[in-house]
Amino acid sequence: MKAEDGPSFARHPTFLESSQSYNKKRFATVLGGTVGTYSLALVGLNSLWYAGYPRTKFHWFNDIGEWNQMDKMGHCQTAYFESVWSYQLYKWTGAKPTKAIIGGAVTGLLLQSTIEVFDGFSEKWGASAGDLTFNTVGSLMFLWQEFAWHEQRFQLKFSPHIENYKKGQLADRAKDLYGANFIQSFLKDYNAQTYWLSINPASFNRNQKHARWINISLGYGAGNMYGGFDNTWTDKQGQSINRNDIKRYRSFLLSFDCDFTKIPCHNRTGKLFLGLLNIFKLPAPALEVNTLGQVIFHPLYFLNWEVPLYIKK
Repeated sequence: MKAEDGPSFARHPTFLESSQSYNKKRFATVLGGTVGTYSLALVGLNSLWYAGYPRTKFHWFNDIGEWNQMDKMGHCQTAYFESVWSYQLYKWTGAKPTKAIIGGAVTGLLLQSTIEVFDGFSEKWGASAGDLTFNTVGSLMFLWQEFAWHEQRFQLKFSPHIENYKKGQLADRAKDLYGANFIQSFLKDYNAQTYWLSINPASFNRNQKHARWINISLGYGAGNMYGGFDNTWTDKQGQSINRNDIKRYRSFLLSFDCDFTKIPCHNRTGKLFLGLLNIFKLPAPALEVNTLGQVIFHPLYFLNWEVPLYIKK
């Protein structure tokens, strides 16, 4: 008998490999893990964000003009990556491609939109149609690209940076608004956040063999925000404060980035880590133009290093 006529044994995928066919146990693991992890995340979010404010009956609030739309960028980017990660999990269970794509987009949208329930019952906020719209845009951005190209050529990323508030009235206001510790500031300080559309040129050129991980990034940020709509507030002593002399602004940036998923890596644990890291933009030099009339070069867009190139008088 020839060797090829002997019995053959199918190789079972390792834990990190996607199943070749639908696996009920893996699907149950994904479902249970997602529900459990998200429940813990909501408990943490409630503690960090909502616990200090009274509850009320469910209501809606039009916040489309708040924070120079930085919060909307956050909703869009988070829904996008929740869709990407959910899709990868469904692929791991062995779900068919179309079901995994649709399931990923729907799961990402539902996960992010659940936050509107918290907002709707908080006296401080309210459920937002704008948030739901941007959640949908983020999930649809994933869905469209996966059906069109079977890859994400345009990625939505996030980068925090260090915002140093001078001691005094503004520092106290920033602490009240954005939190007193790093985790709260990381989540809430819109002055210290930038959202990026990161584009991979090599995806449009299959003949390019080298440095396929290099991306071009367009960023959006805002600053000098000490209130949702303007820089007025009431302090703890009940005194009305008006600091509209401090002009709020929007920033538009150009920089380089890295598509971490395109870095050659043959280790599955390493590939998983790079995929998770891809939510963040790589700290890199950046050119900023803002609505204060400034052009600024940042040698490393993460720290407060900047070189003014032009300041409108």
